[in-house]
Amino acid sequence: MNPIEWLFDAQLQIGTQTILWREIVGNAFGILSAVGGMRRKVWAWPVGIAGNVLLFTVFLGAVFGTPNPVNLLGQAGRQIMFIIVSIFGWIQWSQHRRGVAQDAVAPHWAGARARILLGLGLIVGTLVLTPVFRALGSFEPVWADAWIFTGSLLATYGMAKGWTEFWLIWVAVDIVGVPLLLSAGYYASAVLYIFYGAFTLAGFFIWMRVQRRARGALAVDLATARS
Repeated sequence: MNPIEWLFDAQLQIGTQTILWREIVGNAFGILSAVGGMRRKVWAWPVGIAGNVLLFTVFLGAVFGTPNPVNLLGQAGRQIMFIIVSIFGWIQWSQHRRGVAQDAVAPHWAGARARILLGLGLIVGTLVLTPVFRALGSFEPVWADAWIFTGSLLATYGMAKGWTEFWLIWVAVDIVGVPLLLSAGYYASAVLYIFYGAFTLAGFFIWMRVQRRARGALAVDLATARS
């Protein structure tokens, strides 16, 4: 059996629960990608894409005949969305790094207009996708699946743009995601969401601190130039 076949079939038995190693490894890539994002490293994007590919097969349990025959279409669909937006973010951060020869992105606030659009986008996206996912047979409560998909799209886009607020969108995703994943039997992913909820708050404050340092350094440079 080659490594790919092993990864696709391997399972971990914990009591009466069966967890796919694909789910564990895919979420591990997600955590590593989040660490890279917090440190503003370009490698966060390709690492995240690798995790997305694995998790796409996990959340279509009924399609791939896994021990948990539940389809979370929002969770599966967002893996495809992640890959698309991550390619955009990868390009954005790579270009920025080449331009400044330092960090891949400079954290900054999105601004009032962008915040309003993000909030409206989260609500409208959830309302629009809920009946779509329900018609396709997604797991109930379907609105939660739609919320997670929409929030993940907005948060990933915000990360690519360098908006510090994107961390808070992830918090909103995690609050809904944990109970949904537990009820659907995706325990490894639920544990990741619990961990990630605390991690995203830490990332938010770290990016805020980076912004303050940048403003302080800019103020010093301006004062020096004027003297």
